[in-house]
Amino acid sequence: MNRWMRLVSAVVAMMMIANLQYAWTLFVKPIVGATHWKLSDVQWGFTIFVALETWMMPLSGWLIDLLGPRTFVSVAGLMCGAGWIGIGQVHSLTALYSSYALAGFGAALVYCGSLGTVKWFPDKRGLAAGLISAGFGSGSALFVPVIAYLIRAHDYRTAFLYTGMVQGVIIVLAAQFLQNPPPVAHLAAPARVQVRRHDEEFNSFEMLRTPHFYVLFSMALMMGIGGLMVTAQVAPMADTLKIGAAALTLSLTLNPLGNGGARIFWGWVSDHIGRERTMSLAFFLQSLFLVGAVTLGRRSTALFITTLFLVFFTWGEVYSLFPSICADWFGGRNVSSNYSFLYSAKGVASILGGGAAAKLFELTGSWSYGFYACAILALISAGMALGIRKMPLPKKHPAKSQVAAVGTYGT
Repeated sequence: MNRWMRLVSAVVAMMMIANLQYAWTLFVKPIVGATHWKLSDVQWGFTIFVALETWMMPLSGWLIDLLGPRTFVSVAGLMCGAGWIGIGQVHSLTALYSSYALAGFGAALVYCGSLGTVKWFPDKRGLAAGLISAGFGSGSALFVPVIAYLIRAHDYRTAFLYTGMVQGVIIVLAAQFLQNPPPVAHLAAPARVQVRRHDEEFNSFEMLRTPHFYVLFSMALMMGIGGLMVTAQVAPMADTLKIGAAALTLSLTLNPLGNGGARIFWGWVSDHIGRERTMSLAFFLQSLFLVGAVTLGRRSTALFITTLFLVFFTWGEVYSLFPSICADWFGGRNVSSNYSFLYSAKGVASILGGGAAAKLFELTGSWSYGFYACAILALISAGMALGIRKMPLPKKHPAKSQVAAVGTYGT
């Protein structure tokens, strides 16, 4: 099968898990209104979802690298569908958290299985990673108008039911086209691009022993907080600023397009000017637009929509640049399992961007504190991106046999 057909299947599968994260904000107010739970209580469900989606990836990534993605992503489709449908039927916070956790575990399998398709594209890693992650970043744009209509015409429970069934079935179908490349595949040679890479292949244990991983993890963590905060809190923030329902629906349709477009655009740029330069530029712009969202965005509906779109357009690239640089620095053979450890930073970020951000708003009555703090973190990440250009590429620790030989010679 043509590698581009596998890429399309991966993108489709990722589009079907987009709602689980990016359409969630549409359901928050209806759930709070129907149950009388606090905003922060409901938003801890978002944190649990992201935590499961990210923290289960190291295990799922290793299994997918070993056994292939088809079976795992098929099972994941059932988990995502059942978990999403289940959220609409719950009557307790415990059940809400459990259903969202099930969907999160399924999303981890889909994400890992789809991202492994990057192995087929050693010559276009930035573009391939950008397209795959763009499916996740922009897929909800197809569903947001439908979900808004279903909630308005029926209720949020109906919206969960119908979208859950559709998403689960399509993920199972897309999974049938996913496969790891054979050990010796005739793939295109890497292009002559401004990307630092070497031919050493690291497994996850070897990668975790390098300082490079922890620098990248710190950057991914700081960049993740702001984007996840905006993702979870768009609707509550719009309600605070008295933004109308029609404008909110438009914003929630455009934001995923900015998010997905960022992953493709910045991934393509990074193939030509290098990952580190691209990171420094995009992260710096992200800090500016986060500040703009709470200064200019409150002045008019048009500025609210525009600034949030720009926030997403300078945040979405996180999930194409980091898998690309992970493959560049640590090799492509184990990219699913290796990147899964780096991606787990998103789970930590969700704690601050989801429940904690909602709690901060409840205590202060303002979203500005969170946005300014995240802008500072993005600015620090931009500076770190300039710094990692000067770091030498990671090296494996000497093999035990070499160490033993040196020790024997020395005696």
